Amino acid sequence: MTAALLDRAARTAISALEADDDVEFGVRLLANTPTHEGRDPELLRHWARTADAFGAALPPVASTARVVESDGGLARGLLARYTSRPVPTVELFTDTLALAEELIDLLGWRHWYPAGSVRTAAIAHEAVHERLHHGPAKKSLKRALDHVVLRAGRHTLYGHVAGADEIAAHAHARTVCGLGRSPLLLTAALATAAEPQHGSATRSPHPHGREK
Repeated sequence: MTAALLDRAARTAISALEADDDVEFGVRLLANTPTHEGRDPELLRHWARTADAFGAALPPVASTARVVESDGGLARGLLARYTSRPVPTVELFTDTLALAEELIDLLGWRHWYPAGSVRTAAIAHEAVHERLHHGPAKKSLKRALDHVVLRAGRHTLYGHVAGADEIAAHAHARTVCGLGRSPLLLTAALATAAEPQHGSATRSPHPHGREK
């Protein structure tokens, strides 16, 4: 990517993104997640704020997944991907990581995202998904979100809030990696920068894929 690739419209769009706070990006993520169509925006904001606080408060724990690197992330619209089978694995896509680092320099965001922090944040992000997939944190997040789907006497059934785990993982990565802004802002900027140019089939990068 070069400066010429970011035309005036792209720069204007990214500047507008920069003006939003991190919770607002969480609200957008939830609003664009299936099952949340028509939900009260204030409820989505409450869930986004709660998931962000939950992820930020999680103590850092080293991931037990193996880490591998691959090319072709831009074509798939991915920066990283976590898979649990046959063995827990975090796959990092080097081309998307390189684009992210170049974009950070181009936008003057290095004070928010220090050199090499995108890779570290991606691993920290996936470590949270690993914990939510295998450990008790999944139940704790549900309780924090307080999305009650059934009450029967002393028993309460909490529902899954799709997308909340993503917000929590991004907040955790922001906190443990000392980032000035959530990776969600960088993800949105990447998507804007990678919009199809002159008929190109390039897909906008989504931060993380999930295969269980």
